Amino acid sequence: MTNVEPGLEAVPTVPPPLERTFAPSAVDAAVRDNALEAIGVRPRLGAYFKELWERRAFIRVMAVSKAYSENQGTYLGQVWTLISPIINASVYVLIFGFLLQIGRQGIENTIAFIVVGVFMFRFFERSVMAGAHSLNKNMNLVRSVQFPRAVLPIAGVLAELTVLGPALVVMCVISYLSGFLPIAGKVTIDWYWLLLIPAVILMWIFSTGCAFMVARWVAMTPDLDNLLPHVMRVLMYASGVIFSMERVVGVFSWGWILEYQPVAVYLYLVRSSLLNEPAYTPDATMWLFGVIWAVLFSVIGFLVFWGGEERYGRD
Repeated sequence: MTNVEPGLEAVPTVPPPLERTFAPSAVDAAVRDNALEAIGVRPRLGAYFKELWERRAFIRVMAVSKAYSENQGTYLGQVWTLISPIINASVYVLIFGFLLQIGRQGIENTIAFIVVGVFMFRFFERSVMAGAHSLNKNMNLVRSVQFPRAVLPIAGVLAELTVLGPALVVMCVISYLSGFLPIAGKVTIDWYWLLLIPAVILMWIFSTGCAFMVARWVAMTPDLDNLLPHVMRVLMYASGVIFSMERVVGVFSWGWILEYQPVAVYLYLVRSSLLNEPAYTPDATMWLFGVIWAVLFSVIGFLVFWGGEERYGRD
């Protein structure tokens, strides 16, 4: 029997660590049999896109739930998705259309012109901001579950497209009814209203590409999140949301740059589909630019986002 002095306890001994070695062939067999993947390594582009496609149902459910949960804590609920753009458009129509009369230069129906511009630019702006917040607001999910991170910005933009659906109906109704006012030009329902569908689809694809880019940039440099609202404000005035680009900047030699920049092109396509404005007639060149911008930004944006896949949640 060992005598231990009072007040002292025996210090337990730590056993030596176990040294386990695995044959490379055994490791390769385990990976192959269980379809294991390396953690923290950027997958190949083809495999990444395939994995993303397999999660399309999850993307859809996530987008719809996000769209319906945004105003869940308010009395009016989803009605705010319609009230907010209507209020914004009303303010711009009142100030720029009637008080300053900037929006009436070269435009026959100022009300419909500004309403379409505000509704569509709001969709683009909210899509970009959704992409910027897609990683930071879901960081717990990013750090705990293995999945292609591109799911998050795609679902964010798709949620805004879900909200845009009923807003488009309101936008068309307001535009049509404004044509009955004596101070506004007529807005007739014609076959070219169907062009609104491909115009919105192109803008959605373009917005998704932009969301990919800002998601990667904000994840790397969070301070950019504070600059985005100011960039969006400048872009709004540089895209002809509340005035005719041709009338205001067309007199300058560099005006064509603003007229053919992506956001201005998509606003042109939507307006030419709904309104009877002489300055916004259906134009094949604008449609060509719309397709080019959508493909270019979606491809580049996806590659930019995929390039930082292994860093998300680790920086």
